[in-house]
Amino acid sequence: MNIQELETTAKTMVAPGKGILAMDESTPTITKRLKAVGIDGSDANRLAYRELIVTTQALGDFISGAILFDETIRQKLSDGRSVVEALSQQGIMPGIKVDAGAKPLALHSNETITEGLDKLRDRLVEYRDLGARFCKWRAVIAIGDGIPSRACIEANAHALARYAALCQEANLVPIVEPEVLIDGDHTIEHCFDVTIDTQRTVFDELYRQGVAFQGMILKPSMVVSGKICPRQAGVEEVAEQTLRCLRATVPAAVPGVAFLSGGQSDEAATMHLNTMNVMAKDLNLPWRLSFSYARAIQQAALDAWKGKPANTARARAVLLHRARCNSAATLGRYNKSIEQELAA
Repeated sequence: MNIQELETTAKTMVAPGKGILAMDESTPTITKRLKAVGIDGSDANRLAYRELIVTTQALGDFISGAILFDETIRQKLSDGRSVVEALSQQGIMPGIKVDAGAKPLALHSNETITEGLDKLRDRLVEYRDLGARFCKWRAVIAIGDGIPSRACIEANAHALARYAALCQEANLVPIVEPEVLIDGDHTIEHCFDVTIDTQRTVFDELYRQGVAFQGMILKPSMVVSGKICPRQAGVEEVAEQTLRCLRATVPAAVPGVAFLSGGQSDEAATMHLNTMNVMAKDLNLPWRLSFSYARAIQQAALDAWKGKPANTARARAVLLHRARCNSAATLGRYNKSIEQELAA
């Protein structure tokens, strides 16, 4: 592997004022989201939606990279360009989701293990040839009665580490995503305990597999209260607890932390990221704090579009607006006035 190339790519992914757009929904997932706003999930409509995103002018001002799905990285737009070409022309690096999804973990009820390691080495070579420069693998950790188990945390951490090592072998930057789910009634304190345990285990495994920390990106969930917890932690508390967790688990060599939104509202995800970056100015953190959002950037645009060509310009404006808001949050410069600019 070329450590210098990996490090350069990773730093570019979390460049100041930029973040990663996660447009890597599987075919069933994107079909479900299209249908939710009244759009048939046909091949043509999936492509039309992707084309709307990747041809939004100036998106590259706020987005450094886009995570694609296998279908998307192979698609061509109506003007004959590939999705990869359209992104690259905006200065957006193409990436690819390579896991095969979370499946039930044997002998462990309500827990999952992410699969997809079989033949991954060969797939990575192909994706590199198709233009990908980084990859993503998501592990899922649920909080509930008696879970997560050590078996679940360790199995997923080991899979993440093996995936990351294979990526670096192929000169692809791995995004390592150990997501602690927001679902449940757990307190923010409980979430902190699970998140710190998970991230410590993940980095232990990454070290054992020889992964170069300077050539990877961490994509963690924020430390938040469970969705149905009676006491919902405020913005400052979420930021404080998340930073406390990161400082206790993430090696200084890692170039950046690109948070997932994990079911938070658009504005909540942006406010939490912004508050962390405001706090970070006094902490001298060794890594950049950025985003790798999916619905928190795309959903409002999808709602505005609804599959109608007449709505395309509005949808692009909404997409660009959310990207700009989160760009500002990576610099600690987001505020309510930015939110109101689109309406104006």
